[in-house]
Amino acid sequence: MDTMRRFESISAYNAFNNQETLHPLVSVVDLSKASPRQASNMYFGFYTVFLKEVKCGDLRYGKHTYDYQEGTLVFIAPGQVVSVENSGETYQPKGYALVFHPDLIHGTSLGKHMGDYTFFGYQSNEALHLSERERKIVLDCFSKIDYELEHAIDKHSKRLITSTIELMLNYCIRFYDRQFFTRDNVHKGVLERFETLLNEYFESDKPQTIGLPSVAYCAGELNLSTNYFGDLVKKETGKTAQEYIQSKVIDVAKERIFDQSKSVSQIAYELGFKYPQHFTRLFKQWVGQSPNEYRIPLN
Repeated sequence: MDTMRRFESISAYNAFNNQETLHPLVSVVDLSKASPRQASNMYFGFYTVFLKEVKCGDLRYGKHTYDYQEGTLVFIAPGQVVSVENSGETYQPKGYALVFHPDLIHGTSLGKHMGDYTFFGYQSNEALHLSERERKIVLDCFSKIDYELEHAIDKHSKRLITSTIELMLNYCIRFYDRQFFTRDNVHKGVLERFETLLNEYFESDKPQTIGLPSVAYCAGELNLSTNYFGDLVKKETGKTAQEYIQSKVIDVAKERIFDQSKSVSQIAYELGFKYPQHFTRLFKQWVGQSPNEYRIPLN
């Protein structure tokens, strides 16, 4: 049976890695100080950013495996479980981990904008692959945080630490934008497959049995996490994934609405709407006319 190591506090994780606790809510962990270990499931009750610098097996997050090579960053949100699969072999950790508790960022600029960093929800094949220059920027931020932790805590400490974390995460948004456009081997054809998925969905009986396709459903069918898929669609099309799906629903509806043998309610049900009035509302929102107005040609 797999063992589960639970880390509810920063101090517990520091102790596990032979690291001194300088602040109860934040730490920069030098993983090379940790004792050799074997794979295990690990639960984190705080934000964790791993910078990996050694091959130690595939990192799994939930049910998915990260594309996790040397020089990559992985972002873990509080309450998540990760594991390293290495067939029971012992390995020496190497690299760094930035860990910070949600209590650290309450009432700060970072706390207000934490939801912007959607990559904390990425799950499969979505680690951030860093160039050497990007790696140096991340390590520089880690170093600045570590400097503040080594410094006697004063009234400036919290702001300087949280603003440096925020700076690093903002850089990571830029780095992910770069990755979206440069990692063609991962992203090539995602939009084409998304379009095909939607076409096949509406040609099947799934709308009647499942309902309207959700963003989570489409992401799952494409083997991507919901957040990563949404970010990719937004950057490629300028639309949110939900808007893209709604646009497809309206395109299909425009074709079917001219079938006079079917009522608007029948068409709504065939498209996956539970209530025809929801279909009418969405159609009018996108087209500017109700379905009945649209299907009656102007003389």
